[in-house]
Amino acid sequence: MDKVTVIGAGLAGCEAANAAAGLGVEVDLIEMKPEKHSPAHKSDLFCELVCSNSLKAARIDSAAGLLKEEMRRLGSVCLSVADRCTVAAGGALAVDRDVFSAGVTEKIRSNKRINIITKTVTELPDNGVTVIATGPLTDEALAYSIEEYCGQKSLSFFDAAAPIVTADSVDMNIAFTASRYLDGEGDYINCPMNKEEYERFYNALITAETAPVHGVDSKLRVYEGCMPIEVLAKRGSDSIRFGPMKPVGLRDPRTGHRPWAVVQLRRENSEGSLYNLVGFQTNLRFGEQKRVFSMIPGLAGAEFMRYGVMHRNSFIDSPRLLNKNLSLKKNEKILFAGQISGVEGYMESAASGIVAGINAAKKILGEKAVILPDYTMIGALLNFITDDTVENFQPIGANFGILPPLENTIKNKRDRYAALSKRALEFYDRGDIK
Repeated sequence: MDKVTVIGAGLAGCEAANAAAGLGVEVDLIEMKPEKHSPAHKSDLFCELVCSNSLKAARIDSAAGLLKEEMRRLGSVCLSVADRCTVAAGGALAVDRDVFSAGVTEKIRSNKRINIITKTVTELPDNGVTVIATGPLTDEALAYSIEEYCGQKSLSFFDAAAPIVTADSVDMNIAFTASRYLDGEGDYINCPMNKEEYERFYNALITAETAPVHGVDSKLRVYEGCMPIEVLAKRGSDSIRFGPMKPVGLRDPRTGHRPWAVVQLRRENSEGSLYNLVGFQTNLRFGEQKRVFSMIPGLAGAEFMRYGVMHRNSFIDSPRLLNKNLSLKKNEKILFAGQISGVEGYMESAASGIVAGINAAKKILGEKAVILPDYTMIGALLNFITDDTVENFQPIGANFGILPPLENTIKNKRDRYAALSKRALEFYDRGDIK
């Protein structure tokens, strides 16, 4: 029997390899680490999380929660590990990054049907069934090969990661622990600002010096879903106060009132020794990050264990290039999965990997491809990125807006979302996937 080749051992690639192997097909999983690392990756492990340790909301009546529940029904290897290495994050599923990566790596390496190959792929394969899951930091040579083969230019944009500080360097005489609207047991550290403190911080932020981004197009394009805090701030004086620094649902115990603005810190590891600045992905120079972010009340003496960084992030024009089963229209033996396919988010990438892996195996087995209905979250997500009527395509994450409406109108949003989730999960309960 022929093998499936999966290129890239991120979340999408590991899910694709695991899904194909689960159908009895041998898999060659090719990963360039530890031979070579992308600008944003540091670990030699698979499934390295870079931008955040949060896998978003856990509630099934949320878009992110529904997506993860559907993935569990499809045998997700990432969620089987994530559910065992959680850290407190209110209503979200957040994980210890290192434990998560190590756990998925062990599961993939111990799978007898998966053969790990360490090398850098620089050209699009021209034979065999292959899943391209090289992620948003696809090697430039391979990205160029994809562009040449597809006859169209891939779209490129940039992504940014947030700084991480040590928990014991946060001044808890100023900061306080709480989750919005008392959701959870104080899973976030909150640094409150009054109006004067906010204005000083805002002015320093928008005038701070940014770092150069080398080896990229001079016309910087930033994806909305992971925008640097300094870029968002320049849209207006209240842009970040109504965005990542919104104070709603919180009260400063020192004053008994809602702060003018709040910077939230989310636990980075299970020990709670590290916290990241939520929504503070940035491209400021390291010295400027230390200067400006130390102005945040409670962070004057903060010890930064990692400064924010910005890196290249690429995706293909999927609506023009991909079939509904994630295969290339030009060559159905080549499938794409993960952020390079135009989904946005860790779990969205992993979900697309599951489907690509299933369909790659189906191709080998001579069986019909699996295309999930558009009233499931995964089906709606993949339907959107392969919809050739979509113009000016941009990456998309799970959201209820991409699902078809219910037959009966439900005005209450929470009830409507619960009904949409129930409808989606009923598909999996029927066992219609063969």
